[in-house]
Amino acid sequence: MGAMLDLSRLRALHAVGVHGSVSAAAIALGYTPSAVSQQIAKLERETRTTLLERQGRGVVLTDAAQHLAATAQQLLAIVERAETSLEERRGRPTGRLVIGAFPTAARGLMPAVLARLAAEHPALDARLVEVDPHLSVDLAAQGVIDLAVAHDWDIAPLPAPDGLRRAAIGDDLCDVLVPVGHPLAGRGTLRRDDLPGQRWICQPPGTVCHDWLVRTLRASGHEPDLAYQAAENHTQIALVAAGLGIALMPRMGRGPLPEEVRAVPLEPVPVRRLYALWREGAARRPAITETVAVLGEEWTRRAAAA
Repeated sequence: MGAMLDLSRLRALHAVGVHGSVSAAAIALGYTPSAVSQQIAKLERETRTTLLERQGRGVVLTDAAQHLAATAQQLLAIVERAETSLEERRGRPTGRLVIGAFPTAARGLMPAVLARLAAEHPALDARLVEVDPHLSVDLAAQGVIDLAVAHDWDIAPLPAPDGLRRAAIGDDLCDVLVPVGHPLAGRGTLRRDDLPGQRWICQPPGTVCHDWLVRTLRASGHEPDLAYQAAENHTQIALVAAGLGIALMPRMGRGPLPEEVRAVPLEPVPVRRLYALWREGAARRPAITETVAVLGEEWTRRAAAA
């Protein structure tokens, strides 16, 4: 029975169930896909049970595996409470801390945060996984990651499941990016009434930024012309630089703009709010409290420099 409940194998099974594929689970756990597959294979041999079934390009857990994964989640929660208690007694951040952050935060904020944690807390093994903001919240709730850095917009609040705590990190302001030869490029500021009739470059449907843009323009009585959809900010900037349309983009992680692109402030300013979220059971863990503090301090330092 002890072998059946090997924690690392249960953790692997739980991660595959959450992510829907071995490769995605491997990224979240910091392992190679072959290592995750080996853990699942060992668990199947020990339980004499088929745990994974192919479905399309991914895999799904069998009924037996779902029961086992539910047990795994309970055991992982118990282990987390024990680790939190030990770390709290030591009084300093230790152990592994997996942080999930959305792409522009991973690029624009997390390098400074991770470097500072590494320098100030050598006993802490802080790791980063780049994930969609809504997905990161679910992963934190399910115990796959320890801390989520997520965002929402003023008209689209971020839902947080029960059992999670959150702390505000800061507000990320947005500008309208226009080609240098565009009629709007010379304006000091823009208002939302200036935006109808434009060809937009934006993120794909289902993303927070896309939903905000569509809802905002529709609220002003206009259906947006979403001519180009690209997930990466740098791709959107390249499309703006080519004179193909305009884009609404947050400042964090945007990087220097090419000379063919102008950033024009929009009034009222669209605000993207950043949060740190973590499970109630780990709230007293020094690694969590220190990382949340560093996130806030680095955001303030970054804002002052900007």
